[in-house]
Amino acid sequence: MKLTVILAAALLALGPFAAKAQPPAGSTYVAMGSSFAAGPGVTTSADDPPNRCTRSNDNYAHQLARRHGLKLVDVSCSGAATEHILGPWNELKAQLDAVDADTKLVTITIGGNDVRYTSGLGAEACQTSGGSSCPPPAALPTGGEWTGLEQRLTRIAEEVRRRSPSTQLVFVDYTTVLPPEGTCAALSLTADQAESSRRINDRVVAITAKVAKATGSGLIAASALTAAHNACSPAPWANGYPPAKGAAFHPRLEAHTAIAEALDKAIWR
Repeated sequence: MKLTVILAAALLALGPFAAKAQPPAGSTYVAMGSSFAAGPGVTTSADDPPNRCTRSNDNYAHQLARRHGLKLVDVSCSGAATEHILGPWNELKAQLDAVDADTKLVTITIGGNDVRYTSGLGAEACQTSGGSSCPPPAALPTGGEWTGLEQRLTRIAEEVRRRSPSTQLVFVDYTTVLPPEGTCAALSLTADQAESSRRINDRVVAITAKVAKATGSGLIAASALTAAHNACSPAPWANGYPPAKGAAFHPRLEAHTAIAEALDKAIWR
């Protein structure tokens, strides 16, 4: 049985999460994560001046905050891994440092960079398309790296709860970029390359669901929400390679809007 089938069953088993009290207007909302949360290339920069985190004014966190008048603290950052939520990253503080006792909502999209998901896709697409100065192929994740990812995601959830026991914590998994099987011209990947990356992403999504359930956190399955709009679909919500606009193999505005709407319905229903 394919991991995608197992994953779909696991996500259905979770069902809708039990939302806590709706965060009132003016309350603090902390958004953490990697580029799939930050939204590089999606409309305009949220940072003045723009910086390496490439946060968008229209990523799902900004859209949700505008809908409900929340005080958004967006510390998501392109390239971030779980270690950068737990600890500092060069000039950046640990993303967790944004969470305090007054925080009423936390969303997290993280994990792909721990196992070189998008960097691996980019390197393979560059080479397959005949690009120059391509980065070397990314090493496949080891068993220890998968175990470490799950442990760090669990630590993040525990630390959020320690800092703000009453906050609503919601994991948002990775949007679907690749089709369920095969490849297409928009990806610049061979079928084998697409399948290898698909397995990596499926496992990140499965681990995120497992941690969300184990820690009593909410989960928005962006992977399922956007599956019909992968980069090979007639109406893609994700970029292929090379992208006409935005970042390669990343969600577009439509995906961020769909996630914001799903969060809205889950928390304010």
